[in-house]
Amino acid sequence: MSTPRSVVLERLAYTLAAPVLAVAPNVYPDSPVHQIVQWAGAAGIGGWLLAAKSDAHGAGRKILRWSPLVLAAAIDVTAKTTAGWGPWWMDGLLAAGWAAAGYLVMPFSRHARTRHRPALAAPAPHPTPEIAPEEAPRPVDDGADLLTRDARMMWEQAGSPARTHIVKATRHPGMQHDMTLLLRASEPGRPITGLSETAVAAPFGVPAHDVVLMDVAVQPGRQGGPGWLEARITPDANQRRRTKPTPQERWTDKVGGPKGGAPGSELVHHTRDEERGVTFYRAKMADATTTPRIDLAKVCRGLGLPEDDSCVFVLIDGTEFLISAFDKPPLSAIFPATRELLTPDAKGMYVCGYTITGQPVKNMVFQHDKNAARHGLILGVSRSGKTQFFAIDMAAMSLAGQVVWLSTVRKDEKTTVLGKYIDRQGSNALWMARSLRAAKALCEIRAEMPWPHDGEAHDYKPGDPRCPYKQLNVFTDEFMTAAQDAQFGAFIQTDGDDLTVTGLKYGIGLNPAGQSPFAHNGFSTEMKDNLRQNSRPTIFNMGSPAATRKAAEGTMENTYDVPTIPARYAQQEGSAIERAMRGEADPENGVSTGGVAIMVMDNGRAVLMRSLYADFDTDLAELFPEVVNRLTDHEVSELTKRGLWFDWNEPVRPGEFWPEPNDDDDDGDDDGGSRRRDGGGGKGGPKAASNRSEPQIASPRQALEAIRSLSDV
Repeated sequence: MSTPRSVVLERLAYTLAAPVLAVAPNVYPDSPVHQIVQWAGAAGIGGWLLAAKSDAHGAGRKILRWSPLVLAAAIDVTAKTTAGWGPWWMDGLLAAGWAAAGYLVMPFSRHARTRHRPALAAPAPHPTPEIAPEEAPRPVDDGADLLTRDARMMWEQAGSPARTHIVKATRHPGMQHDMTLLLRASEPGRPITGLSETAVAAPFGVPAHDVVLMDVAVQPGRQGGPGWLEARITPDANQRRRTKPTPQERWTDKVGGPKGGAPGSELVHHTRDEERGVTFYRAKMADATTTPRIDLAKVCRGLGLPEDDSCVFVLIDGTEFLISAFDKPPLSAIFPATRELLTPDAKGMYVCGYTITGQPVKNMVFQHDKNAARHGLILGVSRSGKTQFFAIDMAAMSLAGQVVWLSTVRKDEKTTVLGKYIDRQGSNALWMARSLRAAKALCEIRAEMPWPHDGEAHDYKPGDPRCPYKQLNVFTDEFMTAAQDAQFGAFIQTDGDDLTVTGLKYGIGLNPAGQSPFAHNGFSTEMKDNLRQNSRPTIFNMGSPAATRKAAEGTMENTYDVPTIPARYAQQEGSAIERAMRGEADPENGVSTGGVAIMVMDNGRAVLMRSLYADFDTDLAELFPEVVNRLTDHEVSELTKRGLWFDWNEPVRPGEFWPEPNDDDDDGDDDGGSRRRDGGGGKGGPKAASNRSEPQIASPRQALEAIRSLSDV
């Protein structure tokens, strides 16, 4: 063992200090060295006293540590008091002895004691006998293959995690490192507990996320249950899955997971239609009792598709759903209307448009299953495609031999063109009120019309050649605006309500169109319910996706997921972030969604479609029959007798809607015209309201009293 540096330095100090102790008192009697040595000796004596008074253990060792200083001071005093070098060179001999004692015996070095010899009172340590670990019983050689033996060796070197044994290791086909381990508990009858993916991954040097633990089912000739476990180690497959996943793997990892766009779903089928430029993802819920919850934006991100609702659509059918991803907006295509598509079949169904998947969507001109006419409800804002839908709907009805009337609030080019191919057409609120009043009167006329085969009156039966009259379809464009007209709005709304209730059994259908299906905008609850139950409501763009969804839900008995109709279809081009960094404008590639509508089918499901296109710039005669269908002579004669059949563009006739004032009326406010009262009685009109002067309101209190006094709200 080498001498510590501290001991070497202490010995060197003794060797150098010894000559100084011998020479300094004899050569330099007045040197300051004597004072330093004397002070050191005094400090040593103080250390002796403190060590002697202390009750702590090791006082003797402390006295020995201070001894060199006290002895050096004693030698210095002796050398100074003796004459010369003293007898027999006593000064030199004392200094040499002091140095030899410190150099050879070393009783004063603290480092020598702590590093070269044990503490004086410390007991000698006794070696503890090592307990040899019990060797686990090695399994009997069962003739396992090389892979299983190598896996067992690495498993046993890791300490057999969770006290398990590898029964068999099977390599996956075509993989270098992927394998499946069949594990069982080392002790029979003990369940495997505490085994984690990390414990399995460590012996084989793979990440923990590449290990999957699975239960083992009972098989013939092999046990199963809690005492068995299967560990699949797949680093190669997971690496390929992360870089180049299959559609099934991408769906499982990114879409069907708990944080995916369709949690709990499984991909059933994935196909690509190159001709139509569309990719289909058909999926279903793993649990047949759950309902699909689809976040289309998350689905697009999971599948690596552009988040564009004009190209990606979802169709839900029970627990299954279909994701359709198109290369280009499918509803931006134009589907021209033809007579072949618009000709109804025996059940009164004709093609009115196509869905995103290219499926034809059919509408009806009468209700074959209910043996009655049909109503219609068309909603949408201006320039959304309502009049285009009017054209194909009227053409289908005309091809079925039915009579069509069209009334609008204001005159426009398209409705004027349609007037050439139908029985009657007008463009103001008065015309609409007269048409509804005449249609309501036709209910009474047809109720008494005898059928030729038995001379009795019957309800309307569509498609029956014995029926003496034709189905009448009354179209009212901008019905909401007309129902709020100051002069004729009350008549329009009242007659419209009556017609929706009683018109179907007499072959008369009402087809209102507007921008709202709610009661405060002219559609009473009774009217809306009858329209919804006896038609296929068609909702075009209502101004915003939220308004469109609300309007569609207002016409559906059971609200399914309602598709979205944006203002324009625009595919995303490039990165919006890069354009913002370069200061470039967004590309103007929008395509109008005019003609795109949501049709509510009979089962309440909403279908997104593009209606057929009727070109008003060309001759519409190709769509309509050569002969315009009109009322029978008997019906015209009866309407004429009631004063309801004439040119409805004429001004209001005296007493037509409200009673004329008496000659002896003393109100003195007659301005030469008819006195109009809201809801005034007339032919086909509601009861007259009481004639009372309107109170003058000059304060909020008077306004409140006037509201409380109302009796006709």
